[in-house]
Amino acid sequence: MPQIPEKVHELTVGQLSARSGAAVSALHFYESKGLITSRRTSGNQRRYHRDTLRRVAFIRASQRVGIPLATIREALDSLPEERTPNREDWAHLSEHWRSELDARIKQLSRLRDHLSDCIGCGCLSLETCVLSNPDDVFGERLTGSRLLGERRTAAPAE
Repeated sequence: MPQIPEKVHELTVGQLSARSGAAVSALHFYESKGLITSRRTSGNQRRYHRDTLRRVAFIRASQRVGIPLATIREALDSLPEERTPNREDWAHLSEHWRSELDARIKQLSRLRDHLSDCIGCGCLSLETCVLSNPDDVFGERLTGSRLLGERRTAAPAE
């Protein structure tokens, strides 16, 4: 991993990519979504403040645990003066995200446990489907592909 001298306060996109492990295209995408910022030189080249390394690390760690980019942006926007997240910020935000992740884990575990029972669309009139009818809320009235047909032909409520 290339070392960047302490006196260098701004990084090129290539340096940021090499140090963070994020592809240049990913860095451009993060910038287009407002997750990171750069300034432009007189030659229109991007320059990133050194703190952007920590921001990118924060974004990538958040993504690895399944946090959507929109949620990551909200978290970064909540920091005072757009500062770089620190250890305390991560602890606070990860505690906030814990319930969302727990719910997602529960849903994925349930799907995994019932995957062999499911064919996905109900076209063979399965009694229950953990994908299209996760809590079997329609099981009392009808089963299988009729559920999909009912959704398409349902009249608007008056």
